[in-house]
Amino acid sequence: MTANNRPENDLTAAASPRNLRIAIAGLGTVGTGVLHLLETNRAIVAARAGCDIDVVAVSARERHKDRGVDISACAWEDDMTALAARDDVDVVVELVGGSDGPALALSRAALDGGKGFVTANKAMIAHHGMELAERAEATNAPMRFEAAVAGGIPVVKGLREGASANALAKVYGILNGTCNYVLSKMEATGADFDDTLEEAKKLGYAEADPTFDVEGIDAAHKLSILSAIAFGARIDFDAVHVTGISRVRAADIAQADALGFVIRLIAQADVEHADGSGVGDALLQRVRPCLVARGHPLAAIDGPTNAVVAEGNYSGRLLFQGAGAGDGPTASAVVADLIDIARAFRSGGGASREAEAPFSIPVAQLTPMRAAEPGNRMERTYLRFTVRDRPGVLAEITAAMRDADVSIESLIQQGRKRDGGEVLVAIATHEGPEANVRRALDLLEGSDSLTGEPLVLPILPN
Repeated sequence: MTANNRPENDLTAAASPRNLRIAIAGLGTVGTGVLHLLETNRAIVAARAGCDIDVVAVSARERHKDRGVDISACAWEDDMTALAARDDVDVVVELVGGSDGPALALSRAALDGGKGFVTANKAMIAHHGMELAERAEATNAPMRFEAAVAGGIPVVKGLREGASANALAKVYGILNGTCNYVLSKMEATGADFDDTLEEAKKLGYAEADPTFDVEGIDAAHKLSILSAIAFGARIDFDAVHVTGISRVRAADIAQADALGFVIRLIAQADVEHADGSGVGDALLQRVRPCLVARGHPLAAIDGPTNAVVAEGNYSGRLLFQGAGAGDGPTASAVVADLIDIARAFRSGGGASREAEAPFSIPVAQLTPMRAAEPGNRMERTYLRFTVRDRPGVLAEITAAMRDADVSIESLIQQGRKRDGGEVLVAIATHEGPEANVRRALDLLEGSDSLTGEPLVLPILPN
């Protein structure tokens, strides 16, 4: 055993000419994608890693399923946790999914045993990332999760390394391809949400149960991970305010277009600095559909594409863009993590070499930031009301805006009646405190003129 209680056959043993030996748990779309990539790009991967990467063991639910890739040379484990106990495995790759259960048991076993660990599991990292990072640091085990955020886009590496010299003020972007496909398709076709979502399911862009995607939970998982890396904050998934896209109508898309905007689901995180030191003490994390001006870089992101914007005090605005999901892009991110692990230990060598902290800095140094209060934030807002078609309704709405000190920039009333004698009223406000908009809605609560809950969408600043 080494001084760090890691097995001698581990990656921190003195550098040797042998290959990097990996085990894969989960042979679904991404798992088979990793196998295909390692075979197709074997020479490229070996040249960049400094050694071959060999798959020596696998585990999945169905052993004899035809996956279009030969796994006959790999040892099979019915119990995936057994992969972590194998002496011939250096790195365990978890591609099963789920925040708890077998995936979490495997990750704990691998890290406690000093194995390298690579995962694409954003839910598990969002809920258990701090615990897993502590286990990795305790055994000096490398832990990587590039594929957990934005598929093939190297945004984790970009923030952790490329932007590491910067104080980041804000990170935001489009982190869910399903939502982005649905919204941009509604924009292109004029179809409503339900019809577009059904089409997305048929095309494979949405799961049979798309709740995690369309209600913003998937994007929230990813945002909480990015916040930890960007701001040095402890992950606090429960502090993310989440609103999905299921209430966005085709009429909202059309109204936004008339005002010069598109609608996108935006995940946003920024920090507040109480003392001006540049070190954040409060963190605001939100996932919500927003109006995005057509000139903004995120407005042009359509289909299942993802994009992340980071704003650094010296780098300025950085844009990461690419495929956010799929077997190829996600497999690319997984193998990139494996290459990094192979490089680091073959070049540094020896048990004395410390593995890089999973979140850039040790877990003990990550700050448990309080949740920032959004009420005093200044922003423009789009509000859509579904109202009865009768005199006095507009006067009632505008009076509530006036009494709450909300300044109206533009107002659009849909000309034709909707089913049941309803019409849509859309308002865009001038910039003002968020709390004022909430106060106006409180004044209108219970009004007989409104036939449904108002839709409130922020307007993303340029």
